[in-house]
Amino acid sequence: MKNLIIVTGGAGFVGSNLIKLLIKKTKKRIISIDNYSSGSKKNHIKNSRIKYIFSDTSNIETKLRNYKNNIHSLFHFGEFARIYQSFYKFNECLESNSIGTNAVFKFCLENKIKLIYSATSATLGNKGNDKNLSPYAFTKSKNLELLENLKKWFKFKFEVIYFYNVYGPGQITKGQMATVIGIFENCYKNKKPLPVVKPGNQTRRFTHITDTVNVCYEAWLNNKCAHYSISNKKSYSINDVADLFKSKVIYLKKRPGERYASALTKISLNNRVFRRFGKINLKDYISSFIKGKIYEN
Repeated sequence: MKNLIIVTGGAGFVGSNLIKLLIKKTKKRIISIDNYSSGSKKNHIKNSRIKYIFSDTSNIETKLRNYKNNIHSLFHFGEFARIYQSFYKFNECLESNSIGTNAVFKFCLENKIKLIYSATSATLGNKGNDKNLSPYAFTKSKNLELLENLKKWFKFKFEVIYFYNVYGPGQITKGQMATVIGIFENCYKNKKPLPVVKPGNQTRRFTHITDTVNVCYEAWLNNKCAHYSISNKKSYSINDVADLFKSKVIYLKKRPGERYASALTKISLNNRVFRRFGKINLKDYISSFIKGKIYEN
Protein backbone atom coordinates (compact mmCIF):
# COMPACT_ATOMS: atom_id res chain seq x y z
CA MET A 1 0.00 0.00 0.00
CA LYS A 2 1.32 3.44 -0.93
CA ASN A 3 1.86 5.38 2.27
CA LEU A 4 3.41 8.69 1.23
CA ILE A 5 1.74 12.10 0.81
CA ILE A 6 3.51 15.00 -0.88
CA VAL A 7 2.69 18.60 0.10
CA THR A 8 4.22 21.31 -2.06
CA GLY A 9 4.45 24.53 -0.06
CA GLY A 10 4.53 22.48 3.14
CA ALA A 11 6.51 25.14 4.98
CA GLY A 12 3.96 27.81 4.13
CA PHE A 13 0.87 29.00 5.97
CA VAL A 14 -1.75 26.65 4.51
CA GLY A 15 0.64 23.79 3.81
CA SER A 16 2.02 23.58 7.34
CA ASN A 17 -1.46 23.63 8.87
CA LEU A 18 -2.53 20.91 6.45
CA ILE A 19 0.44 18.75 7.46
CA LYS A 20 -0.56 19.09 11.12
CA LEU A 21 -4.02 17.79 10.23
CA LEU A 22 -2.68 14.93 8.09
CA ILE A 23 -0.38 13.81 10.88
CA LYS A 24 -3.36 13.77 13.22
CA LYS A 25 -5.85 12.12 10.86
CA THR A 26 -3.69 9.63 8.93
CA LYS A 27 -0.83 7.21 9.46
CA LYS A 28 0.94 8.13 6.25
CA ARG A 29 4.39 9.68 5.90
CA ILE A 30 4.65 13.17 4.46
CA ILE A 31 7.22 14.95 2.31
CA SER A 32 7.12 18.73 2.02
CA ILE A 33 8.66 20.41 -1.02
CA ASP A 34 9.16 24.14 -0.61
CA ASN A 35 11.50 26.80 -2.02
CA TYR A 36 10.89 29.00 1.04
CA SER A 37 10.03 32.08 -1.01
CA SER A 38 7.18 32.67 1.43
CA GLY A 39 7.45 29.56 3.62
CA SER A 40 9.57 29.40 6.75
CA LYS A 41 11.49 26.83 8.75
CA LYS A 42 9.54 28.18 11.73
CA ASN A 43 6.58 26.27 10.30
CA HIS A 44 8.41 22.94 10.37
CA ILE A 45 6.72 20.28 12.48
CA LYS A 46 8.93 17.98 14.50
CA ASN A 47 7.72 14.50 13.67
CA SER A 48 9.57 11.44 12.40
CA ARG A 49 6.92 10.93 9.70
CA ILE A 50 7.73 14.26 7.99
CA LYS A 51 10.62 15.04 5.66
CA TYR A 52 11.35 18.56 4.35
CA ILE A 53 12.99 19.08 0.95
CA PHE A 54 14.24 22.46 -0.26
CA SER A 55 13.37 22.74 -3.96
CA ASP A 56 11.38 24.52 -6.64
CA THR A 57 8.48 22.47 -7.92
CA SER A 58 10.03 22.56 -11.39
CA ASN A 59 12.53 20.00 -10.06
CA ILE A 60 9.92 17.69 -8.58
CA GLU A 61 10.77 14.72 -10.82
CA THR A 62 14.42 14.78 -9.76
CA LYS A 63 13.72 15.35 -6.08
CA LEU A 64 11.09 12.61 -5.80
CA ARG A 65 12.56 10.05 -8.19
CA ASN A 66 13.34 7.62 -5.37
CA TYR A 67 9.90 7.99 -3.78
CA LYS A 68 7.46 8.04 -6.70
CA ASN A 69 6.45 4.37 -6.53
CA ASN A 70 5.25 4.87 -2.97
CA ILE A 71 3.33 8.15 -3.37
CA HIS A 72 -0.38 7.93 -2.64
CA SER A 73 -1.34 11.57 -3.34
CA LEU A 74 -0.02 15.08 -3.75
CA PHE A 75 -1.34 18.39 -2.45
CA HIS A 76 -0.09 21.16 -4.72
CA PHE A 77 -0.14 24.32 -2.59
CA GLY A 78 3.35 25.57 -3.49
CA GLU A 79 2.56 28.33 -5.95
CA PHE A 80 3.02 32.09 -6.08
CA ALA A 81 -0.09 33.30 -4.29
CA ARG A 82 -0.45 37.09 -4.28
CA ILE A 83 -2.40 39.25 -6.73
CA TYR A 84 -0.79 42.70 -6.53
CA GLN A 85 2.72 41.30 -6.12
CA SER A 86 2.35 39.25 -9.32
CA PHE A 87 2.62 42.48 -11.35
CA TYR A 88 6.13 43.34 -10.18
CA LYS A 89 7.20 39.75 -9.58
CA PHE A 90 5.86 38.53 -12.90
CA ASN A 91 8.76 36.18 -13.69
CA GLU A 92 8.57 34.58 -10.26
CA CYS A 93 4.81 34.13 -10.65
CA LEU A 94 5.19 32.61 -14.12
CA GLU A 95 8.02 30.26 -13.10
CA SER A 96 6.07 29.00 -10.10
CA ASN A 97 2.50 28.89 -11.39
CA SER A 98 3.16 27.84 -14.97
CA ILE A 99 6.51 26.07 -15.26
CA GLY A 100 6.51 24.61 -11.74
CA THR A 101 2.86 23.60 -11.78
CA ASN A 102 3.14 21.99 -15.21
CA ALA A 103 6.00 19.89 -13.82
CA VAL A 104 3.80 18.84 -10.89
CA PHE A 105 0.87 17.93 -13.15
CA LYS A 106 3.18 15.93 -15.43
CA PHE A 107 4.72 14.10 -12.46
CA CYS A 108 1.30 13.14 -11.08
CA LEU A 109 -0.05 12.11 -14.48
CA GLU A 110 2.92 9.92 -15.41
CA ASN A 111 3.04 8.22 -12.01
CA LYS A 112 -0.74 7.90 -11.50
CA ILE A 113 -0.71 10.03 -8.36
CA LYS A 114 -3.92 11.64 -7.17
CA LEU A 115 -3.67 15.44 -7.16
CA ILE A 116 -5.36 17.92 -4.83
CA TYR A 117 -4.93 21.40 -6.28
CA SER A 118 -5.48 24.74 -4.55
CA ALA A 119 -7.35 27.09 -6.86
CA THR A 120 -8.33 30.65 -6.01
CA SER A 121 -11.52 32.65 -5.76
CA ALA A 122 -9.69 35.32 -7.83
CA THR A 123 -10.58 33.33 -10.97
CA LEU A 124 -14.31 33.24 -10.25
CA GLY A 125 -15.36 36.88 -9.91
CA ASN A 126 -17.24 39.01 -12.45
CA LYS A 127 -18.66 35.95 -14.25
CA GLY A 128 -15.16 34.60 -14.77
CA ASN A 129 -13.78 37.81 -16.30
CA ASP A 130 -11.64 38.53 -13.23
CA LYS A 131 -9.35 35.69 -14.31
CA ASN A 132 -7.53 38.26 -16.48
CA LEU A 133 -7.21 40.96 -13.81
CA SER A 134 -3.69 39.94 -12.79
CA PRO A 135 -0.83 37.64 -13.79
CA TYR A 136 -1.65 35.57 -10.70
CA ALA A 137 -5.32 35.05 -11.58
CA PHE A 138 -4.42 34.39 -15.22
CA THR A 139 -1.90 31.64 -14.43
CA LYS A 140 -4.26 29.99 -11.97
CA SER A 141 -7.16 30.00 -14.44
CA LYS A 142 -4.97 28.49 -17.15
CA ASN A 143 -3.93 25.71 -14.77
CA LEU A 144 -7.59 24.87 -14.21
CA GLU A 145 -8.17 24.71 -17.96
CA LEU A 146 -5.17 22.41 -18.31
CA LEU A 147 -6.51 20.10 -15.59
CA GLU A 148 -9.84 19.84 -17.38
CA ASN A 149 -8.08 18.88 -20.60
CA LEU A 150 -5.88 16.34 -18.82
CA LYS A 151 -9.04 14.79 -17.41
CA LYS A 152 -10.58 14.65 -20.87
CA TRP A 153 -7.45 13.43 -22.67
CA PHE A 154 -5.95 11.04 -20.10
CA LYS A 155 -8.65 10.49 -17.43
CA PHE A 156 -6.43 12.31 -14.94
CA LYS A 157 -7.69 12.18 -11.32
CA PHE A 158 -7.71 15.33 -9.23
CA GLU A 159 -9.66 17.41 -6.73
CA VAL A 160 -9.78 21.23 -6.86
CA ILE A 161 -10.32 23.52 -3.86
CA TYR A 162 -11.05 27.25 -4.18
CA PHE A 163 -9.56 29.25 -1.29
CA TYR A 164 -11.04 32.51 -0.01
CA ASN A 165 -8.69 34.91 1.86
CA VAL A 166 -7.38 32.44 4.40
CA TYR A 167 -6.34 33.78 7.82
CA GLY A 168 -5.41 32.47 11.26
CA PRO A 169 -2.45 31.11 13.26
CA GLY A 170 0.71 30.88 11.20
CA GLN A 171 -0.29 33.54 8.64
CA ILE A 172 2.35 35.94 7.35
CA THR A 173 2.13 39.25 9.21
CA LYS A 174 5.01 41.23 7.71
CA GLY A 175 6.48 41.92 4.30
CA GLN A 176 5.22 41.71 0.74
CA MET A 177 3.53 38.32 1.13
CA ALA A 178 1.59 39.15 4.31
CA THR A 179 -2.18 38.60 4.47
CA VAL A 180 -4.66 41.42 5.14
CA ILE A 181 -5.56 40.06 8.58
CA GLY A 182 -1.89 39.40 9.34
CA ILE A 183 -0.94 42.98 8.43
CA PHE A 184 -3.76 44.39 10.56
CA GLU A 185 -2.75 42.22 13.52
CA ASN A 186 0.86 43.36 13.28
CA CYS A 187 -0.11 47.04 13.01
CA TYR A 188 -2.51 46.70 15.94
CA LYS A 189 0.21 45.17 18.13
CA ASN A 190 2.58 47.99 17.22
CA LYS A 191 -0.06 50.70 17.61
CA LYS A 192 0.17 51.78 13.99
CA PRO A 193 -2.67 52.80 11.65
CA LEU A 194 -4.11 49.96 9.58
CA PRO A 195 -3.26 50.30 5.86
CA VAL A 196 -6.42 50.05 3.73
CA VAL A 197 -6.19 49.93 -0.05
CA LYS A 198 -8.72 52.31 -1.64
CA PRO A 199 -11.63 52.38 -1.95
CA GLY A 200 -11.95 50.22 1.19
CA ASN A 201 -15.47 49.01 0.45
CA GLN A 202 -14.21 46.01 -1.57
CA THR A 203 -15.43 42.84 0.15
CA ARG A 204 -13.80 39.53 0.95
CA ARG A 205 -15.02 36.22 2.40
CA PHE A 206 -12.29 35.77 5.02
CA THR A 207 -11.97 32.08 5.91
CA HIS A 208 -10.16 30.62 8.91
CA ILE A 209 -7.28 28.23 8.31
CA THR A 210 -8.92 25.45 10.33
CA ASP A 211 -12.02 25.51 8.14
CA THR A 212 -9.83 25.62 5.03
CA VAL A 213 -7.65 22.59 5.80
CA ASN A 214 -10.67 20.59 6.96
CA VAL A 215 -12.14 20.89 3.45
CA CYS A 216 -8.75 20.01 1.96
CA TYR A 217 -8.87 16.82 4.00
CA GLU A 218 -12.46 16.15 2.90
CA ALA A 219 -11.44 16.50 -0.75
CA TRP A 220 -8.50 14.14 -0.17
CA LEU A 221 -10.81 11.50 1.31
CA ASN A 222 -13.21 11.73 -1.62
CA ASN A 223 -12.56 10.38 -5.06
CA LYS A 224 -15.02 12.44 -7.08
CA CYS A 225 -12.66 14.37 -9.35
CA ALA A 226 -14.63 17.34 -8.03
CA HIS A 227 -14.37 21.07 -7.37
CA TYR A 228 -14.91 22.47 -3.86
CA SER A 229 -14.99 25.98 -2.43
CA ILE A 230 -14.33 26.86 1.19
CA SER A 231 -15.40 30.34 2.23
CA ASN A 232 -17.32 32.15 4.91
CA LYS A 233 -21.00 32.88 4.38
CA LYS A 234 -20.50 36.48 5.49
CA SER A 235 -18.50 39.01 3.49
CA TYR A 236 -16.65 41.89 5.12
CA SER A 237 -15.42 45.05 3.47
CA ILE A 238 -11.84 46.00 4.27
CA ASN A 239 -13.24 49.04 6.09
CA ASP A 240 -15.46 46.73 8.15
CA VAL A 241 -12.44 44.64 9.14
CA ALA A 242 -10.50 47.75 10.17
CA ASP A 243 -13.48 48.81 12.31
CA LEU A 244 -13.41 45.45 14.09
CA PHE A 245 -9.85 46.22 15.20
CA LYS A 246 -11.07 49.61 16.53
CA SER A 247 -7.99 51.27 15.08
CA LYS A 248 -7.17 54.28 12.94
CA VAL A 249 -6.60 53.63 9.26
CA ILE A 250 -4.38 55.06 6.56
CA TYR A 251 -5.60 54.77 2.98
CA LEU A 252 -3.31 53.52 0.22
CA LYS A 253 -3.84 54.20 -3.47
CA LYS A 254 -5.80 51.66 -5.47
CA ARG A 255 -3.73 48.76 -6.77
CA PRO A 256 -3.84 46.98 -10.12
CA GLY A 257 -5.67 43.65 -10.05
CA GLU A 258 -7.87 44.66 -7.12
CA ARG A 259 -11.21 42.85 -7.10
CA TYR A 260 -14.37 44.49 -5.81
CA ALA A 261 -15.78 41.30 -4.29
CA SER A 262 -15.10 37.61 -3.70
CA ALA A 263 -17.62 35.76 -5.82
CA LEU A 264 -19.27 32.46 -5.03
CA THR A 265 -20.16 30.16 -7.87
CA LYS A 266 -21.99 26.89 -8.44
CA ILE A 267 -20.21 26.15 -11.72
CA SER A 268 -16.54 26.34 -12.76
CA LEU A 269 -15.49 25.21 -16.25
CA ASN A 270 -18.77 23.26 -16.51
CA ASN A 271 -18.09 21.52 -13.19
CA ARG A 272 -20.37 21.67 -10.20
CA VAL A 273 -18.63 23.38 -7.29
CA PHE A 274 -19.42 21.81 -3.93
CA ARG A 275 -19.76 24.77 -1.58
CA ARG A 276 -18.44 24.47 1.94
CA PHE A 277 -18.80 27.25 4.51
CA GLY A 278 -16.51 27.86 7.46
CA LYS A 279 -17.71 27.69 11.04
CA ILE A 280 -15.30 30.27 12.45
CA ASN A 281 -16.46 33.89 12.30
CA LEU A 282 -13.94 36.66 11.63
CA LYS A 283 -15.59 39.01 14.11
CA ASP A 284 -15.18 36.48 16.95
CA TYR A 285 -11.59 35.77 15.93
CA ILE A 286 -10.62 39.45 15.97
CA SER A 287 -12.43 40.01 19.26
CA SER A 288 -10.36 37.22 20.84
CA PHE A 289 -7.17 38.64 19.31
CA ILE A 290 -7.82 42.10 20.77
CA LYS A 291 -8.39 40.52 24.19
CA GLY A 292 -5.05 38.74 23.86
CA LYS A 293 -6.62 35.30 23.62
CA ILE A 294 -6.18 32.48 21.13
CA TYR A 295 -9.48 31.94 19.37
CA GLU A 296 -11.03 28.54 20.00
CA ASN A 297 -14.10 27.45 18.07
